[in-house]
Amino acid sequence: MAKKIMAVDDSATIRELLRDILTAAGYDVITAVDGADALAKIERESYDMLITDLNMPQLDGIGLISAVRKLPGQRFLPILMLTSVTDDAKKIAGKQAGASAWIDKPFKLQQFLSVVQMVLR
Repeated sequence: MAKKIMAVDDSATIRELLRDILTAAGYDVITAVDGADALAKIERESYDMLITDLNMPQLDGIGLISAVRKLPGQRFLPILMLTSVTDDAKKIAGKQAGASAWIDKPFKLQQFLSVVQMVLR
């Protein structure tokens, strides 16, 4: 059975790119348009990994990570922050909220898939 990954980004282009890349790599992918949409889906269904953007309306990536970490059974869910923000203070805040890894946009395909595979182990 394929691992199920939630990909969250307010950009439709990035959501489709992530869906295409991860589906081609053999993962089941569900997308969400922002943190609030993702949180609602995660409360109803379990996932093997969460990949989230940082800057989004409704609920940003750090807020989403913090909320997910408080949900029963989600303390150890692998969470990747995928963003163009390179501010060290934001990276620290993401790590403190519970991000497992940080990937900068734009990313290299093989590097991205390697991080996904490594974190899912």
